Amino acid sequence: MGSQPNQAIQTSIITGVELFPLVRGVRGFSQLSAEDLRCVTEAHQLRVPKGEDFYNHGENSLSFWLLIEGEVQIFKIEEDGTRTMVAHLSGGESFGEVALLGGARQVQATCHAVADSRLIRIDSETFWRLLSTCPTIRQTILQNMAHRLGSYNALQLQREKLVSLGMLAAGLMHELNNPGSAARRAAAQLREALQTLPEICLRLSQLSLDEEQMQCMRHLQNDVMMHLRPKPASTLEESDAEEELSNWLAGLGVKDAWKLSPMLVEAGWRRKDIECTQGSFEAETLSETIQWLQGFASSMQSLATIEESLTRVTDLVLAVKRYAYEDKSTMHEVDVHEGLQSTLTILGHKFRHKGVTVEKQFEAGLPRIRTCGRGLNQVWTNLLDNAADAAPAGTKITVRTWTKAGAVWVAIGDSGPGIPESARRHIFEPFYTTKPVGVGTGLGLDIAYRIVTGQYGGAISFESQPGSTEFLIRLPLGGDQR
Repeated sequence: MGSQPNQAIQTSIITGVELFPLVRGVRGFSQLSAEDLRCVTEAHQLRVPKGEDFYNHGENSLSFWLLIEGEVQIFKIEEDGTRTMVAHLSGGESFGEVALLGGARQVQATCHAVADSRLIRIDSETFWRLLSTCPTIRQTILQNMAHRLGSYNALQLQREKLVSLGMLAAGLMHELNNPGSAARRAAAQLREALQTLPEICLRLSQLSLDEEQMQCMRHLQNDVMMHLRPKPASTLEESDAEEELSNWLAGLGVKDAWKLSPMLVEAGWRRKDIECTQGSFEAETLSETIQWLQGFASSMQSLATIEESLTRVTDLVLAVKRYAYEDKSTMHEVDVHEGLQSTLTILGHKFRHKGVTVEKQFEAGLPRIRTCGRGLNQVWTNLLDNAADAAPAGTKITVRTWTKAGAVWVAIGDSGPGIPESARRHIFEPFYTTKPVGVGTGLGLDIAYRIVTGQYGGAISFESQPGSTEFLIRLPLGGDQR
């Protein structure tokens, strides 16, 4: 891994007496006396060349280390195989206490020498003796552990945010692609219709239309402009309507009736809607009129599709804006419904991909929460994403809100297999996940718990049984109303 070729790591055994002068330069060990190290019968001294890995993940027994001189980097091996650097240490520092004090069963990191380094390795048994007999060492070790746990948790939180951001970005691109593609198709259809309509209108203008025919065309034109015609409720209904309209138009002598009928039916037209033409137009005139109607209706339908698509894009942009810029002031009000709706919009592609519907049971007039808390939309993202993963295809997710006892309550439920009994007491613990390796990080519910309880002074719990799991979130309306 380094710039120099591999070299053997030189290892030697030293006694506690020999150890004493070496540790004087290590932070927290400078005030030790030789008597303090009497419990150290022996330790291992390592000389590690630049570029070498030592104390590899999963391969060694747990140890406590003193970096006498040199420079090392410590990497955490993630579940997906990536390496996250958790510490960069120079001579005079110690490490390894987090795994020992945390009760780890194997080494959870890999150490890499970025310069020629000299280290002392103290086995776990000797470490515990030092901790129990020397208050100075004990204080230093506990301070180091607290600092490193805080730094590592911050790194993991940032990593989780980046993973969440990637997921949301992918979802947003998917969401934007749908209305974008629909608008592009509608624009192409509108261009095609506008290329044929002028020619049809010119041909109609050369015909001598009587008042009854003009009145019928005005009626059809007004109907097209109103956009109120419903579409077929099913594929079978659509097929029947196309067949009926095609046979009727063909019987009246309309050219290409089989081609015009599907487009008219798609726009919501039925035989009864254009019966004013029967008996009023000759076959040639009727053909031109029906082509004019189809082109006009198709143009209006394309415009409506473009308008709807652009509205959808605007809604998505607003949803992301609300999601990204929530909770930026010191004291502010939070609209729970707005945050839930924004998150549902952003995750909508995931629900549709799995065939999962969302049933919203929102209390009318839900009051806003006055708070200094932040990150509530991250709570909704984690809970709704978990619900989407758990819900079987074709089922539904329920989102309920209500007020009770000075708090806003939110419930998010799914009809999945439920949370196993063995997992329930661990469900909010960091890094605990029931998802397959590489799928879940085990931080989503931990983050949700810390945001709800720490930022908002609320509470989060769950009720689960096979076929029904529901997470309950209580958010005080103002301040820490626990």
